[in-house]
Amino acid sequence: MNPPPQPVVAPLASRAAGAPPAWIIAALLFLVTFAAYAPALHGGFVWDDDFHVTRPELRPPAGLARIWFTPGATAQYYPVLHSAFWLEHRLWGDLPFGYHVTNVLLHATAAGLLILLLRRLAVPGAAFAGFLFALHPVTVESVAWISEQKNTLSTVFYLLSALAYLRFDQDRRGRSYALALGCFLAALLSKSVTATLPAALLVVFWWQRGRLSWRRDVGPLVPWLVLALAGGLFTAWVEHAYIGAQGAQFAFTPAQRVLVAGRAIWFYLGKLVWPANLIFIYPRWTVDPAVLWQDLFPLAALALLAAAAALRHRTRAPLAALLCFVGTLFPALGFINVYPFIFSFVADHFQYLASLAILALAAAGWARWRSRAAPPAAALVLAVLGTLTWRQSRAYRDAATFYRTTLERNPACWMADTNLGTLLVEDGHPQDALVYFQRALALKPDSPEAHVDLGDALRALHRDQEARQEYGEALRLRPAYPDAHYNLGVMLAASQHLPQAIAEYREAIRLAPGHVRAHNNLANALRQSGQVAAAIAEGERARALAPGSPEVRNNLGIAYGAAGRVPAAIAEIQEAVRLRPAYPEALNNLGNMLATAGDRAGARARYEEALRLAPAFAAAHFNLAQLLAAGGDMPAAIPHLTAALRAQPDYPEAENSLANALRATGQDEAALAHYARALRLRPAYPQAHYNRALLLHALGREREALEELRQSREPPPASP
Repeated sequence: MNPPPQPVVAPLASRAAGAPPAWIIAALLFLVTFAAYAPALHGGFVWDDDFHVTRPELRPPAGLARIWFTPGATAQYYPVLHSAFWLEHRLWGDLPFGYHVTNVLLHATAAGLLILLLRRLAVPGAAFAGFLFALHPVTVESVAWISEQKNTLSTVFYLLSALAYLRFDQDRRGRSYALALGCFLAALLSKSVTATLPAALLVVFWWQRGRLSWRRDVGPLVPWLVLALAGGLFTAWVEHAYIGAQGAQFAFTPAQRVLVAGRAIWFYLGKLVWPANLIFIYPRWTVDPAVLWQDLFPLAALALLAAAAALRHRTRAPLAALLCFVGTLFPALGFINVYPFIFSFVADHFQYLASLAILALAAAGWARWRSRAAPPAAALVLAVLGTLTWRQSRAYRDAATFYRTTLERNPACWMADTNLGTLLVEDGHPQDALVYFQRALALKPDSPEAHVDLGDALRALHRDQEARQEYGEALRLRPAYPDAHYNLGVMLAASQHLPQAIAEYREAIRLAPGHVRAHNNLANALRQSGQVAAAIAEGERARALAPGSPEVRNNLGIAYGAAGRVPAAIAEIQEAVRLRPAYPEALNNLGNMLATAGDRAGARARYEEALRLAPAFAAAHFNLAQLLAAGGDMPAAIPHLTAALRAQPDYPEAENSLANALRATGQDEAALAHYARALRLRPAYPQAHYNRALLLHALGREREALEELRQSREPPPASP
């Protein structure tokens, strides 16, 4: 009779003589990890971080429900991850430093948990494996990039689940099983690549025992395997339906997918062994089954697995490590469409979790090297890896450095070109951005995103006709492209083509009903075109989608004000200011509504706060001046009107009001000059004509006064 299979958990032996205590190892692990990632700690947001850090509409408490129950509310349906981001935003808002510190803490914690797991499994070199994982530069992409907190967080839950399940394998208690299952679900809902955990546990059991028992090993993991399959299929559907992993760029034949997988396996192994020339976006391979040398990659991968299988009678460790490595990589090997394949088939962050198996195998092999040279050699390896990680982390210090570093290492990266161009537009340098968008389109002329980005730069340069052509080309390439319709609507609204802008916003909403900015801008366009009731309805839809958006609440307040619903307007704009205290536009609007309600003191306080935040805010200067003038304080109004014109020289209303204030303080000639400037800016300005006529009449210049009256639609003075 065969003996019953034994638990895989080895008792934690007392530490060897001379070995440092566990707390010293842990402290050293965290210390060297933070030292290696020091350049990234003060880095900013890059790439798609703004889609992962909690957006305004999800920041209120009700946003948590949307994170959990509304697919598409977040960049990917990872509710545990986005709940963590939600909590972090409560702690440090939009400051990147807190997110970077959290990611490094999670990474160091994962490395510590790896040590515990390997020691529990009696794998030699456990501490070395943990330090290898903490300091290997291939993990930089996952740790220095805030969006990839999905990797660090899910790996912590993955390893906690594995540790808890090993305890269950030993004590067979329901409490241990429940803890393990709970951690597995948390990992799965942080990133679905952790769905490979139950298969990895089965590989571990086979490695330790030489065979699997259905009752002891497989049976308890069947629910896990079902959950893993469901999680994987759901994530694949989200990638297809919400993220865009579909279309001609993902139409690969089975033969092409095999070629991608074979080459990717060797690529990832190569970067673990020799981590040189690491790039955020690697060049995208041309996959052609007719090119025979490409067949060597999958054939060599099969040969490697066969060799490891042949060794299994001597040691099962290499085969177990390779099975865990390839199995964990499987979701990113090309058999399932993921959106990043649009620009590259491989990425360092794809192998963050998978690397654990190979690093553990390498550390175990190193630990069997019985030589005095082994410890100093290990220290040298870690020092080199830590230095490479430190250097790689420097690329994440700001977005411009990040994109330029990517382009230096991969000049054909059209995505980095478009993102760097977009950054330049946002920083007020649209002319400099043109070269990057044009280069991106030279590399990938069928990119609708690049056409939209080029259109945005041209619009910022007031080259509206060219911008419209770019938006049109984007829509020709992808007719159902909501952002192209939205951006075209923004351009049309800015040029006061409101009916056309409204049509574009409506089309963007039809294609993407949750497009908050389209709802919000449609409300503005409707209000500006006089359709106030429709504007309020649209603004309320935007508020339902994004109750935590200050812009939405502010604009809805303006619409309420246009309808005469002043208390409702005040309530909405006050909420906008509560959500974003440093919001000068909302403070100015709140001042307007308070002035309408007769609260002059409250209005003045809001205008002054807006000007404290934005000293060159022309509208706030003008509105405060109007308030002061209405209260009879003309001398106090004049400096604010002057400041408004200094900030915005083409402001006919401010010219007219300044002329009125100067006239009231006896500065008649200066007043005439400002009336004239108002009329140069707006020749058909009846009020300025009438006010100038009054002053000319008072000065006895009757002929000029009558000429001004003829150009005014205002009634003539009561007396000659």
